[in-house]
Amino acid sequence: MTHLPPPAVALTWERREPPLPAAAVLAVGEAVPALAVATRARLADGARLGVLADDTALLVLGAEPDLPWSDGARYLGRDGELLVPTTARPKPAPALWRAALGAEPGELCVLTPDHALVAAPPAPATDPQALTPCTGEAGR
Repeated sequence: MTHLPPPAVALTWERREPPLPAAAVLAVGEAVPALAVATRARLADGARLGVLADDTALLVLGAEPDLPWSDGARYLGRDGELLVPTTARPKPAPALWRAALGAEPGELCVLTPDHALVAAPPAPATDPQALTPCTGEAGR
C-alpha cells in the first residue's frame, strides 16, 4: 500500500467581526523591546501573565484587562484551542491548523499570517526584571 502525503492546503485569512477578546499579545523583531517594557510594568503592577520569549519574539498571555498594550504588537484571541489574531479567522478551520502544526493536547498553539508556535504553556511570570534582556536595556 502506498501512503500519499496529505494534500497541501493553503492558509488563508478572513476578517472576523466582531473581534475575539484578547487573550495574548505577540511581538516579533523590532516590536519586542516595547512589549517587554510594557509587560514588565504590568507585572510590577501585579498582573498575572505568562511569558514566552526568545531572541526574536515575545508572547504574553493573560486576561484581557491584564495584558500590556504596545505599538507594533499583535493581539491574539482564542479560537477553540488556537490563538489567532483577534480580527482574523484562519481558513480552513482552526482545529485543522492545530493538528497540522503538530500540537499535542495541552500545548499552546499560536497561528498568525507570518508565524506559528507550538509550546508548553508558560508558568505565570513573577519577576518583572526577568524581561530586562528583552527590553534592550543594559540591566536596569
